[in-house]
Amino acid sequence: MAEVANNGINENFEEKTIEKIKDMTKHEEARITSSGNNSIFIALSAIEGDIIIPDQGGWHGFKQIAKFLNKNIITLKTDLGLINAERLDELEINEKSALIFTSFAGYTAEQDIKSISKYCKNNDITTIEDASAGIGDKKNRLGNGKYSDIIIASTGSPKMINVGSGGFITTNDQEILKKTGVPQKLSKTNEIICSGIYSELDNVSNNLEVTLDATEHVKKHIPNAIHPSKRGVNVIIPHDDAKSICWDLKKTLITDKSGFITTCPNYNRVKQKAICIEIKNLDYQCLKKEYLDIIIDNVTCQL
Repeated sequence: MAEVANNGINENFEEKTIEKIKDMTKHEEARITSSGNNSIFIALSAIEGDIIIPDQGGWHGFKQIAKFLNKNIITLKTDLGLINAERLDELEINEKSALIFTSFAGYTAEQDIKSISKYCKNNDITTIEDASAGIGDKKNRLGNGKYSDIIIASTGSPKMINVGSGGFITTNDQEILKKTGVPQKLSKTNEIICSGIYSELDNVSNNLEVTLDATEHVKKHIPNAIHPSKRGVNVIIPHDDAKSICWDLKKTLITDKSGFITTCPNYNRVKQKAICIEIKNLDYQCLKKEYLDIIIDNVTCQL
């Protein structure tokens, strides 16, 4: 199957893909996994202390997997998903604990990774960044091993590395990988997924940049979007009548797949009533100004 997928090229795509991932994340170690959630499982399995998660704007798998692993979970209060690392001072945290978060709070606002990293390094807290939406950042702030101790990502769909399956985990700490040999074996994927990731990595930086630019354009022209000045890959607009508005928008902004317009409260976004315009879920050919302006006109008419 791998030979057919690779047009008969007899190469070890797993090794080549790992080297490419390490180059992109600036980490010395990398493993390809069968999914983003399995990457989270491996990362959390290596943590001996508490697991700190944001109160919103993260990924529900953080809590679910930490619970399954019988980890003590501590919830960190955020500003609609954005982490202020100094608030960690308010918490009682055990040694060898870890903070897990996404590159973009609720996909809509870039986390201050440098600030988070500095605080956590000074206080012996391992940082785990889910960079599924931030990998390939041209500004080198997101998905950068210089700042995050562990980087995880999904390469499922729809993601920046859009293979439909798979994921990866990277780190500079070899002990993390030594301690998690069994979950790594259980999460092993195949050459077909590896070759897909290898190919998609060539496009990820440009795809992310196009998505960020498109989201910025929409944010500028839709009133009351949260974190309007922050880089992100979706637009979240608080509204008391979010459910009804979303229903109407789905009738006018029709796509060939679901998930373009969603509602809150939602832990993965924000825990208040809001409309989510998931720019990241659109085909890159749809991120031209003429199409974005149609989205803007339809949304503003409903608000």
